[in-house]
Amino acid sequence: MTDFPIRCLVFDCDGVLLDSVEVKTRAFARVAAPFGEEARDRLVMLHRRHGGVSRQEKFRWLWEDILQRPPSAAAIDALSRHFADCIAEELRTCPLIPGALETLERWHGVLPLHVCSGAPQEELHAILELRGMSRYFASIHGSPPKKAALLQDIVDASLLLPEEVLMVGDSGRDMRAAEAVGTQFYACGPELRSDSLPWGQDLRGLNDWIAARLKNKDRLDIETDSQV
Repeated sequence: MTDFPIRCLVFDCDGVLLDSVEVKTRAFARVAAPFGEEARDRLVMLHRRHGGVSRQEKFRWLWEDILQRPPSAAAIDALSRHFADCIAEELRTCPLIPGALETLERWHGVLPLHVCSGAPQEELHAILELRGMSRYFASIHGSPPKKAALLQDIVDASLLLPEEVLMVGDSGRDMRAAEAVGTQFYACGPELRSDSLPWGQDLRGLNDWIAARLKNKDRLDIETDSQV
């Protein structure tokens, strides 16, 4: 366990704050359906395997690798607009991940909170505002750019060491972003369950985990001071 304190929390959105992963899975299936069952099924498989990757990247893969056509910006934009239309209503009403609201309420005003998501920036701001959640966050960051760059921007703006920032994510992309930037990482959801990572099925255990880390750090600081 790292000896660095936690002075900042950064959350992915889909699957970490909003229970919206399956909402987007259904939307990918609907958008790809006109291209045939194989294209639909392969895009859904890609989405399930690569959480945290922007929809534009996934649609580019659909166009290049499945349809074997050079993608145009207009084609990618059209698919992205169709996708946004498919998810709009469900994102307004989908449940929160268990423990998410309690976590935000517990640490809001105690630690700076941020969002770092692969969802488009404008859409991300709009849905969190609509859900009454934007008030919890010092900043909200969506794509582009890619997640590691977004996380780096948050760390740089915070004037903290990367090791003092905790990223909470549910995908390999989230974990790799944390590794690239050098932040701490808490894994949420079934994809990342591992004995080598702090992990929870959802966020219901995160408050206690953070509190224990802070308490342990305070104890280490006291012991260190007493030895000086």
